[in-house]
Amino acid sequence: MKIKTTLTLKNTGVIAVVFLLCMSLIYLVSEHIRSNTFFHNLKSEAVTKAHLFLQDQVDARIMQSIYLNNKEFINEVEVAVYTPDFRMLYHDAVENDIIKESPEMIRHILHEKEIEFHIGKFQAIGMVYPFQGKDYIVTAAAYDGYGHTNLLELQKTLVILFLFGLLLLFVTCYFLVRASLKPIREIVKEVENITASHIDRRLPVRNEKDELGELSLAFNDLLERLEISFNAQKMFVSNVSHEMRTPLAALMAELDLALQKERTEAQYRQAMQNVLQDARRMTKLIDGLLNLAKADYQKEQIKMHEIRLDELLLDTRELILRAHPEYHIELIFEQEDAEDDRMITVMGNSYLLNIAFANLIENNCKYSENKSSFVQISYWEKWAIIRLSDNGIGISDKEKEQIFTLFYRGAQDKQTEGHGIGMALAQKIIGLHQGHLAVHSKQGEGTTFTIELPHI
Repeated sequence: MKIKTTLTLKNTGVIAVVFLLCMSLIYLVSEHIRSNTFFHNLKSEAVTKAHLFLQDQVDARIMQSIYLNNKEFINEVEVAVYTPDFRMLYHDAVENDIIKESPEMIRHILHEKEIEFHIGKFQAIGMVYPFQGKDYIVTAAAYDGYGHTNLLELQKTLVILFLFGLLLLFVTCYFLVRASLKPIREIVKEVENITASHIDRRLPVRNEKDELGELSLAFNDLLERLEISFNAQKMFVSNVSHEMRTPLAALMAELDLALQKERTEAQYRQAMQNVLQDARRMTKLIDGLLNLAKADYQKEQIKMHEIRLDELLLDTRELILRAHPEYHIELIFEQEDAEDDRMITVMGNSYLLNIAFANLIENNCKYSENKSSFVQISYWEKWAIIRLSDNGIGISDKEKEQIFTLFYRGAQDKQTEGHGIGMALAQKIIGLHQGHLAVHSKQGEGTTFTIELPHI
């Protein structure tokens, strides 16, 4: 069932219930007013007949005759007069006797002075009527035929009005809901036009302050993020395929040359060494891409624990020197008291941070003449700060703007091996740890990478 139909039925149902309650209240109030009015009329009729009888202005037989004759045409009031000791003085119709008075009832009337009650469809009253210094008990009963007839007509009118009103409510709610949902239908049409080839399209926002405007803004923000991610993915796939093609082409070319004609053992050995070198380049590229994929995880998906940066950097230094014994890495620690342990301890993933630090240190060593990197650890307020510097060839201002772009390689990078992954990977890892990575460099004066990570 569509929302339009559901809302129409729900709104109609709720309003119909309220409408029905109002009509029921009208009926009950009308019944209450009719009942009270008829009790008042009973009292007036009872007092009139009792007064006429007790004053002997009208003979009892004449009063009974009038009652019996009128009863055939109208709902006449049946009146009886008793003494306090339950002696009947007058009764309109003893053989009919609607109320059927009893000594207990007389005593109750004497005690309460006036009572109102129902006997089946009849309404009745009992009252103490003082006359010439004496108290008499007067009862009266009758059926309010006229009032009930009017009440029945009111009931029929309310039922017809309710059914007609229900139909009118349904039609009104349908058009109101249709008009209310029209902006949503327009949004759906716009969304249907947004495809992978037209992901740059956005939803129109008519009113930023209403709920639909907030929905459109949120959806546009989502599209913005998806477009960035989609474009980054396309660029990533394009760059990866390009980067993978080069070592594969070199490897295949080397093997083709080796198989074209007979060669000496030394030539085959040289060909195998070239193939091995190309395979290692591919392995390094694949490792970089896998690490880059891990850096794209959400923070909640990565296991974090307390890490002392000095210990982590010592491990990183050992791993780099094992692979590149010619590198020189100098660690400078600024620890003066026990509080420093906390200041240089961060919540992070040691594997990813090791990769980030290793890439930055290797970058220092690759582009400095003495293949050196100076690593300084300090802290300031809530940040643990690591500075990695060299005295190498430096980076131009233009290249600094692109240094963290994936697969970007500067002019000096052509002289060294690499794939343009390390800097982008380091920045992603530091960002994943809620940190900041900045580069400061001047051509001919060296480069300094500054990392800020929140300490515990």
